[in-house]
Amino acid sequence: MGYRLYYWPGIQGRGEPIRLAFEDAGVAYVDVARLPASQGGGVAAIQRILSGRDGGLRPFAPPVLVSGNRTIAQTALILHWLAPRIGLAPASERSRLTAHQLQLTLTDLWSEVHDTHHPIAVSLYYEDQADEARRCAKHLREERLPKYLGWLEAAIRGPYLFGRSASYVDLSLFQTVAGLTYAMPHAMAALMRRLPSLRALHDRVAARPRIAAYLASPRRIPFNEGGIFRHYDELDAPRPRRGR
Repeated sequence: MGYRLYYWPGIQGRGEPIRLAFEDAGVAYVDVARLPASQGGGVAAIQRILSGRDGGLRPFAPPVLVSGNRTIAQTALILHWLAPRIGLAPASERSRLTAHQLQLTLTDLWSEVHDTHHPIAVSLYYEDQADEARRCAKHLREERLPKYLGWLEAAIRGPYLFGRSASYVDLSLFQTVAGLTYAMPHAMAALMRRLPSLRALHDRVAARPRIAAYLASPRRIPFNEGGIFRHYDELDAPRPRRGR
């Protein structure tokens, strides 16, 4: 059974947790929009899948995964369906439901992070809402991130969230910490000192052989100011003062 992922070719965004799952599992997939247009790739491929012309329910937005006669949208749902098939889901039904809950909570966090740099409208440039973004970022740094990351810290039950075996949620949590560290390095440096289990999980995932190879490869799109996690100096906490 082949897997075809449809997501924007120039950003990590909500497609990256799915890429990480495929890469960690060593499962072949086609990142369709990153193919040349002559091979059916490019943004036109996403436009086709969103138009509904490829059959099935018309997806609202990417990411979209096509496998056989299935067309599945929404990151959390894609991973909930995909992970048991590629060996990245917990064994019990109870744990799989907990994993889905965790993934949905991460999705909520990604939305809040995105809204920090686009607090008024996605259709406006950042520069058109920079004042509002600075105010929003302060609340994210001081209130929301400690609440989310503290809850996730308490959820870790071993080397990984579900013990000794990694799941797709561990990969998504790694991506979240990596993205936040890119976006707000000073704020995250202070927060992560109080979150040893989360810090260790991030490092453990980064060191997994297939993930490490992926992160060092051109397949990994660099963080940039087009995705969820964007770096603007003015949205980060002030740089810590050096001690005398």
